[in-house]
Amino acid sequence: MAYQYYPSYQSPYYPPPAPDHLAQLRGQQPFQAPMQGQPVPPQGNTAGNGIIWVQGEEGAKGYLVAPGENRLLMDSENSTFYIKSTDASGMPLPLRVFDYTERTGAKKASQSVQESSVQFATKEELAALAARLDALTAQKQPAKEQGAKEDESNA
Repeated sequence: MAYQYYPSYQSPYYPPPAPDHLAQLRGQQPFQAPMQGQPVPPQGNTAGNGIIWVQGEEGAKGYLVAPGENRLLMDSENSTFYIKSTDASGMPLPLRVFDYTERTGAKKASQSVQESSVQFATKEELAALAARLDALTAQKQPAKEQGAKEDESNA
């Protein structure tokens, strides 16, 4: 007796194969658990709050990102986070690396305002500068006129 092959037949004893990480990103839909009611454990690099944890810069470089997407990746070993991006064709852009430090108190905010003090010119100083510019341009114009008269006489 010959057995026939049914390509769409799903065995009730075995769940369908799970898609890989890239297939999940392309579909933008989380993997659905099999009908048997067994919960699928979350991926090892994400927490319940959506933060993606990686181990070092190599882990961030190896993390796959869908085309045209940006992902914030937190380093589990250092006080560092990464922003990994891809262009529309899926080519990865350079990995951006950031170090973060804790802010303590409001002292730093007030210090940055004091450090950025800029000196401005007063109206009187601007008027004096305009007068000097007018005087210099008035001196240059007669010299140009004399030079033009000499050129005409030589011609």
